[in-house]
Amino acid sequence: MKTQDVTHDTPIAPRKLKLLITVVNREKAEFYMDFIQSFEVNFQTAMAAHGTASQETLRLLGLGESNKTVICSIIREDMCDKALAGLEHKFKTIKNGKGIAYTIPMTGTIGVAIYRFLSNTTV
Repeated sequence: MKTQDVTHDTPIAPRKLKLLITVVNREKAEFYMDFIQSFEVNFQTAMAAHGTASQETLRLLGLGESNKTVICSIIREDMCDKALAGLEHKFKTIKNGKGIAYTIPMTGTIGVAIYRFLSNTTV
C-alpha cells in the first residue's frame, strides 16, 4: 500500500506497526491501558497472568504481588520510543506500578482496511 505525498508527488511507505507488550500488577492494569491509549493506540487487549517468582523474591525485588496483567497493544513505530519512555517513567514513579514493556515488529497485516484501523490512520 503506497500513498502519494501531495506536495512532492512521491510515493511514501505506510508507517510500520509494532506489538507493544506490557506486564504490570493487576491492580494497575486499567491505569496503564489508559496511559498507553494516549499514544494513539487503536487496539489493545489485556490478559490475566500469574507471575512465577516466589513471594520472597518479589519482596526482595520490590515487585509487589504475583497477580499480573499482560497488555498487548498495536502501536505505530513512530510512537514506540515515546510510549516506552513514558512507561519507563511511570514504572519508576508510580507506587506499586512497576512493570516491563517491550515491542515486537509486525511484518505484515492483511488488507488496507485492517491496516488503517490498527494504525489509527486514514492513509
